[in-house]
Amino acid sequence: MLGAVRLAYHMMSAPQPIGLLFLARTPKGLRYLEFMNRKSLKRVIGAHAEANPGATWEPSLLDLKPITEQLESYFLGTLHEFEIPLDPLGSEFQLKVWRALSRIPFGETRTYGDIAREVDQPKAARAVGLANHDNPVAIVVPCHRVIGANGSLTGYGGGVNRKRWLLEHEARHGRPVARPGDLFASSDAGGGRRGSR
Repeated sequence: MLGAVRLAYHMMSAPQPIGLLFLARTPKGLRYLEFMNRKSLKRVIGAHAEANPGATWEPSLLDLKPITEQLESYFLGTLHEFEIPLDPLGSEFQLKVWRALSRIPFGETRTYGDIAREVDQPKAARAVGLANHDNPVAIVVPCHRVIGANGSLTGYGGGVNRKRWLLEHEARHGRPVARPGDLFASSDAGGGRRGSR
């Protein structure tokens, strides 16, 4: 049985539709990063009580500050690779899948089949999907970068609208800087917005 552990937690707000994020770390690293989805703090912590028996939960921005700073840079588009120690709880297979997800570069996607092959279980695309869904460290372990074989966004624990936003955000900030001739290439995307309410 795991010994009692101290979990420092903090909530931060991110751009919409990402919204409020809950972060919790052990002395070893980040254990949870999840979307609050209008849940109360008590309910979010309560959902993890069974997996962390006897844990002490303490609010602490100080403990989470290095992580929130990296997330803020990510949301600004200036950080493409997180350098955050992780301490997730999961089965051997889940941990293998989450490590594979962490290797998908910013602005790129993989299919469930790609990840299954990477973890040497080529027929386990469905199991990869389940491990993806159970990823306790959203965004930093980029399960949003995994799509269906046909290119569809498929399910996402945080909702497909968040998945779409994250992928579009990375596509936008992962591109090389536009050449002067490209300055107005996407002007019609913003122009049509003015009249729509």
